[in-house]
Amino acid sequence: MNSIKLLALTFAYLCIFTSNLTASEPDKSLTVRVASYNVEFGKSATPEQIGEMFKPYNLDIIGFDEAPDGDWTARVGKVLGMKYSFVGKISSANHKDKYKTILSRTPLERKVEHDLSVDRRRCWNPASAVRAVTKIDGVAIAFYSLHICSTRDREKIGHAYKLVGEVLRKETTERVIVVGDFNNNIGDAAMNTFKKAGFKATWKDLKIDVSKEYTYNAFDPKKNLGVIDHILCKTSAGAKVTAGGIIELKKPLSDHKPIWAEIIFPRELKTKKTL
Repeated sequence: MNSIKLLALTFAYLCIFTSNLTASEPDKSLTVRVASYNVEFGKSATPEQIGEMFKPYNLDIIGFDEAPDGDWTARVGKVLGMKYSFVGKISSANHKDKYKTILSRTPLERKVEHDLSVDRRRCWNPASAVRAVTKIDGVAIAFYSLHICSTRDREKIGHAYKLVGEVLRKETTERVIVVGDFNNNIGDAAMNTFKKAGFKATWKDLKIDVSKEYTYNAFDPKKNLGVIDHILCKTSAGAKVTAGGIIELKKPLSDHKPIWAEIIFPRELKTKKTL
């Protein structure tokens, strides 16, 4: 009888030990919550109002475009408790206060702005993308916030092609997120350029039919251009989108609608075998 009790007690201890061991194992995935918003040079809302709007989403990093210069982005961050920001120096089409910016909960490193201007009469210039690397739970992520013009004819002309061909192909950080106002719909030549380079839009994983939605014009739905704001992530990094969408506001804060996504990256990436 004693041997049976001892055996049962040993089994119980083994179960507890195994359970504790499993619980103590580090999570092998990384969750990143991101957003993108073209704020139309802050015309219709204060940075504090935009910060309050984003509060429920518990974001790690935000890309703004057509954002005012100066401390505008930092003021949004003050509302959200996000201390780190980067403001570009190139204003889209040389208009007033149409800068690309990044707001982050974690420090931003290796900050740079890429001029994407092209020699093309039918495309406004200058255009750009700001880029920074941040570490979330010790994992490095390269984050781009852009504002480019539409490209609906040949794929090898335009801002999107220049960004992919001259910038993203040289990106050495494995996990990459690109957000912003692309001025292109899914299926356009510009978006196909990103797809061929190994990036996917969050809409696919979210099973959102973007042909039935729009992000512009929030103020005048009858003149909408469909979904032209996107969040892209690099597929080779094993990114999976588990939540997100277009944020619908009763009272628009800009002519664009904000978008957000929760992206899961594996901590350990699969490496290609070489022969």
